[in-house]
Amino acid sequence: MLIESGRVVALEANSLWVETIRRSTCGVCAAQKGCGHGLLNRVRDGQRGLVRVLPGEFALSDCRVNDEVQIGIPDDVIVRGSLVVYMLPLFSLLGGALLASRLVPEASDVAAAVGMVVGFAVGVLLVRWHAWRHRDDVRLQPVLAGLPQRASALSNVVQVT
Repeated sequence: MLIESGRVVALEANSLWVETIRRSTCGVCAAQKGCGHGLLNRVRDGQRGLVRVLPGEFALSDCRVNDEVQIGIPDDVIVRGSLVVYMLPLFSLLGGALLASRLVPEASDVAAAVGMVVGFAVGVLLVRWHAWRHRDDVRLQPVLAGLPQRASALSNVVQVT
């Protein structure tokens, strides 16, 4: 499970919103400057993002605004989500190009280009539909993985020397 920390910024009836800070791991990658992801991270590193988090096995009443919490996303969700987000538009783009060039063989290059654009748009819409359809699926959403320790709970601990 991928664990990330963040700060609670809002509470809802059945979820909470957590602000996370984007951090790049490109400093440890072998590709370093030859990667497009590294370039994007240099531009966007340190930006804040909002994530809707479901309570999981914790109670939302245990959280307050400005609490530091741990959120978790299962590894298989990340892999499957990456496949949907990257492969579905790619395959629909290729399928649109192939279908359009077969339907209009006399202008196959132009038809393929138009088919690529239409296929990519269809793929993006399918990804959006998939995200909307699974927006409340507990198995696919980030969940609380740890609650904050507050100063009042720590004051009860007696230090033994």
